[in-house]
Amino acid sequence: MNNAVIRTPKPVNEPIYQYEPGSSHRQALKVALKELSTTELDIPLIIKGEEIRTGNIGKVVMPHDHSHVLATYHKAGPEDVQKAIDAAVAAQQRWQALRWEERCSIFLKAADLLASKYRYKLNAGSMLSGGKTAFQAEIDAACELIDFLRYNVHYAEQIYNNQPESSPGVWNFVQHRPLEGFVFAVTPFNFTAIAGNLPTAPAIMGNTVVWKPASSLVYTPYLFMKILEEAGLPAGVINFVPGSGANVGDICLQDPHLAGIHFTGSTPVFQQMWKKVGENIARYKSYPRIVGETGGKDFVFVHNSAGNKEVVTALVRGAFEYQGQKCSAASRAYIPASMWPEVQKGLREELGKVKMGPPTDFSNFVGAVIDQRAFNTISSFLDYTLHNDGGDIIIGGKADDSVGYYIEPTVILATDPQFKTMVEEIFGPVLTIYVYEDEKYEETLELCNSSSIYGLTGAIFSRDREATSMAITKLEHAAGNFYINDKPTGAVVGQQPFGGGRASGTNDKAGAINNMVRWVSPRTIKETFVPPEEFGYPFMNEE
Repeated sequence: MNNAVIRTPKPVNEPIYQYEPGSSHRQALKVALKELSTTELDIPLIIKGEEIRTGNIGKVVMPHDHSHVLATYHKAGPEDVQKAIDAAVAAQQRWQALRWEERCSIFLKAADLLASKYRYKLNAGSMLSGGKTAFQAEIDAACELIDFLRYNVHYAEQIYNNQPESSPGVWNFVQHRPLEGFVFAVTPFNFTAIAGNLPTAPAIMGNTVVWKPASSLVYTPYLFMKILEEAGLPAGVINFVPGSGANVGDICLQDPHLAGIHFTGSTPVFQQMWKKVGENIARYKSYPRIVGETGGKDFVFVHNSAGNKEVVTALVRGAFEYQGQKCSAASRAYIPASMWPEVQKGLREELGKVKMGPPTDFSNFVGAVIDQRAFNTISSFLDYTLHNDGGDIIIGGKADDSVGYYIEPTVILATDPQFKTMVEEIFGPVLTIYVYEDEKYEETLELCNSSSIYGLTGAIFSRDREATSMAITKLEHAAGNFYINDKPTGAVVGQQPFGGGRASGTNDKAGAINNMVRWVSPRTIKETFVPPEEFGYPFMNEE
């Protein structure tokens, strides 16, 4: 292999299984659901390839039936976290010594294992522990994670191929080194794909990682960690350490070897982490790379040239798939007054057809929110609306946590465009609508742009090209992913690189080469073939 210029396989997006009635895929998924729901896992830490059981236990329950324990997991203490850091730092030299193609082959194998042998198991785990429907699990835990692995390998090749020009007698090249130290990956509850991408993207580029999964999504990250081990990931390259933010994060953020942070989660947590990095900046061996995707208050803006049915469909899917727990979920909408009667009618009709219940019943469109904390937070917004002026619940609004953490798909009509649910992130199945006068289109675009601190995703529905063009311009910084005549969710790796600015993150675009570049530190090398032997220059030959 040392005498070969190797090309990685050209990636294509993983085909999405539909799980239609009578299909073999549907049957295989139901078998996996039954198997996982009748088996209780014991999830350890994995540090330097060793399973560690601390005895400090957390529980993994089904959001739709919180009395059902799927697994217990062991929480890392301070000593365990330090051991994970030491393991990551110790593994650096060995991991970097492998040719990049050899590193990449591990992640390509993991993608193939996930696409075949473990597809249904990981999807079933996402449904049972994360509350996703079969389709939402498929596009996340299977397809998107497979795409991340394959495309990131392809991006790695592109980065290594990015070389400078050389002049006569000189050979210039760039070594794209991994960062010096460990990367701290902090992953969210809402996407298994993101949970898998955050530690593997830096690892593909030769970095070693300490991985803290969200306490409300430990199950599928653990399953994926086992897939990585089966694919041949060397011990210590990625160290799996579930636990509390204080026990894991504080120790990682003060360690001198911290080289980078790869984060998806809430805006306040990310800001607090950045603050701690600033406080510790003199301690570090190098300045840490900070890459984060955080909150959103994602919008759908409608011009009066749009079609009613397409708007209603986008609102139902954009706001209520996966219970509104996507970073990109539609949370606010601006509807022209001339369209509102028909749009309201359509929303009532369509949401009247929506079934809510366990994901194991494939006829359900909406399930339970992730945990008690989320349930309480979302419920507080509903209570606020009931007891304050400026907004009224017009559809849904009921919440029940007696069996599962269920909150009805809820639509709030705001008369105040600055109403609490119109401007604050909720992260649940709640859509707030503001109806504007048709002639105030441009003015309301300005309102949409200025009324949120976030800038993640947004959509414009319009059949008028001039109106569409105005929205693209006026909302330039309101969304890092902007959709024209489509819901603001569903970004695909390699097609719509994902991320936003403002309080929504660093906009380093997961699913694109932009993100992968953040995990290397280039070294420029110049080789002169025949060095000069005299110090003088031609201009000096005459006074």
